[in-house]
Amino acid sequence: MSGSQRNRRTSWKRKLSQKLGRMTYLPKVIHLVWSASGKWLIAWAILLVLQGILPVLTVYLTRSLVDTLVAAAGQGFSWTAIHLLAWPAGMMLAVLLAGELLKGASEWIRVIQSELVQDHITDLIQTQSIAIDFGCYESSLYNDQLERARDGGMQQSLALLEGMGSLMQNSITLLAMAAVLLTYGVWLPLVLIISTLPALWVTLRLNRLEYHWSQQTTTDRRRVQYFDLVLTHNMTAAEIRAFELGPYFRSFYRQLRQRLRQERMSLIRQQSLGRFGAGLISLVVIGAALTWMGVQVLSGMLSVGDLALFFQAFNKGQGIIRALLGTVGSLYRNSLFISNLFEFLQLQPTIADPDSPMPTPVSLRQGIRFKGVTFCYPGSTTPVLQNFDLNLPAGKVVAIVGDNGAGKSTLIKLLCRFYDPEAGRIEIDGVDIRNFAIADLRRLMTVLFQNPMEYYLTAGQNIEFGDLSRSTTRADWEEAARWSDIHDKLMKLPQGYDSVLGKLFPGGTELSGGEWQRLALARAYLRQSTIMILDEPTSAMDPWTEASWLDRFREMAIDRTAIVVTHRFSLAVRADVIHVMKAGQIVESGSHQDLLRKQGLYAQSWRSQTQVEKAAS
Repeated sequence: MSGSQRNRRTSWKRKLSQKLGRMTYLPKVIHLVWSASGKWLIAWAILLVLQGILPVLTVYLTRSLVDTLVAAAGQGFSWTAIHLLAWPAGMMLAVLLAGELLKGASEWIRVIQSELVQDHITDLIQTQSIAIDFGCYESSLYNDQLERARDGGMQQSLALLEGMGSLMQNSITLLAMAAVLLTYGVWLPLVLIISTLPALWVTLRLNRLEYHWSQQTTTDRRRVQYFDLVLTHNMTAAEIRAFELGPYFRSFYRQLRQRLRQERMSLIRQQSLGRFGAGLISLVVIGAALTWMGVQVLSGMLSVGDLALFFQAFNKGQGIIRALLGTVGSLYRNSLFISNLFEFLQLQPTIADPDSPMPTPVSLRQGIRFKGVTFCYPGSTTPVLQNFDLNLPAGKVVAIVGDNGAGKSTLIKLLCRFYDPEAGRIEIDGVDIRNFAIADLRRLMTVLFQNPMEYYLTAGQNIEFGDLSRSTTRADWEEAARWSDIHDKLMKLPQGYDSVLGKLFPGGTELSGGEWQRLALARAYLRQSTIMILDEPTSAMDPWTEASWLDRFREMAIDRTAIVVTHRFSLAVRADVIHVMKAGQIVESGSHQDLLRKQGLYAQSWRSQTQVEKAAS
C-alpha cells in the first residue's frame, strides 16, 4: 500500500470516527429529555410502537377488503354483500380511527415534551452562563459557543428525540412490511434498500455542508443580531437619531444579511437538486417493480387484492426506507448541532473554590494587599498590571485616582476574583483570596460598578437585590435610599417603591442617569459588608446631589474598609489615603495635603480641575 493510500485510509477512518463520535450524544439527549419530561417520554415511546404497527394492519386489511369487493361484485346491495364487507370494512375503519387517536395523543405529548425540554435546556444554559468565568464574556470564542449552544440546544434536542422516535416507529413498520414483501420474492426488500441509497448519500453530504456553514457563519450571524439591536434598542435610539447613523447601520445589516441569504439559498439549491436526482432513481425502481407485479396479475398468478397489497406494501416500504434514511441523516445533522450544547455545558471555570476553603474574617484587622501582581486580560499579551504592589489599610477610606486605562477598574475585578493574576497574590488579612470560597469572598464586599445595571423591575426590587441573602424590609430599602439621596424621588413615583422602572414594559417610569446611579448606590448600601468598593460613584450626579451625598459618605464608611475609584477630586479629598495610578503602577500615595505638597501628578491634576471648576462657575 502506497503512502498516499495509507493517508487516504487514515483520513477516512478519522472522519468516520468523528461522525460516530457525534452520535454518542444520543444517550445524553435521551438522558436530558428524561430529566426534563420523565413519564411523558415513556408514554411517547408506547405510542410510537403502536403507530409503527398500524400501517401493516392497514396493508393486510386492504388486501382482504379488495378481495371481498371482487367476490361481492355483481351481487348488488344485498345482505350477503353487506355481510361479506362488514368485517374487513369495520376493521379498516377501526384501525384508521385508532391511527387518528394515536396521532392526536402523540402531538399532545409532543407539545408537553417541547415545553418541558425547552425550559430544562434554558435552565442548563443559564446555570452554566452564571457559573462560567467572568472573562469568558470578553471572549469572542465563548460568545460564539454560547450562540451555538442556544441555537443547537433548544431546537435540535427535540428534533434529535423526534428523529429517534421516527427511527423506532419506522423500523417496526419496515420489518413488518419486509415480511409481507418476502412472500412475493426475496429480492424485493433488497431492491427497496438499494433504490434509496442515493438519497442517504445526498442527505448525509448536505447535512454536513449545512453544519459547516452554520459553524463558519456564527460570528457573522451574531453581527447581524448586533446591527439589528443597534437599530431597534431604546439604549441606542438617541445617538442613532442625533448622528443620523440609521442608514449606516442598515447598510451594514443589509450587506451581511444578503451574503448570508445567498449562501443559504445556495445550500437549499444543492439540497433540491440532490433530492430530485435521488427521487428519480426511486421512481425508476418502483416503476420496474410495479411492471413485474402487473405481469404476474395478468398471468393469473396473483389476485387483484395481492396487487393492491403489493402496491401499498412496496410503496409504503420505499417511503419508510426513505424516511429511515432521512431520519438517519437528520440524526447525524442534529447530533452535529447538539454537540455544541454539550460542549458548552462541559466548559469548566478556571476560577474555582479551593479544596479546603478557609473562613473569611468577620471584620478586617490588617487590610487588603496586592503583592507582586501581574495580570493580562484573556487574549492579550500586554500586562495591565506588572509586579504591582498596593496596601489598603483596614477601616480606612482609600481613593484610587488616575487617567483612563491606568488599571483602576482592573483592581476591582481582581479583588472580586473575576480573574486570577498570572503572578503574585492578593491578600485579605494576610490570606490569599484564592484560599476563600468564592461566594464567601464576595459576601465580604458590596460593589458599585462603573456602569451599574438598570433592572426594569420595581424600585424596591432594584434596592433589594443588594442583599438577597437576608430578608430585608421596606424600612431597610428606605434607609438605603435616603443614604443615596434617591428616597424623595422614589416616593414621588406613581406607586412609590412598587413602581416599575424603565420604559421597556407598560406603565414603567424612566429615571435619569444620575437617579439610576443613586439607586445603584442604595443597592450597594443595603449590603452591610466589611469591604465597600465604589467605582466612579458620583460620575452621573450633579454637583448639588454630589455634595449632599459626600456629607453622608464618611459616616457610612465608619468601621468599614472603603475603596473608591474616582476621577473627581471632590470625592478623593475625603479619603484617608489617596493612591495615584498611571500605566498600571502606583506613582504617588498620601493624603490630599501630602500629595499637594509633593507637587507631583496629583497636584497638577488638582490645580487643572480646580481652574476648570472656577471657570465654569
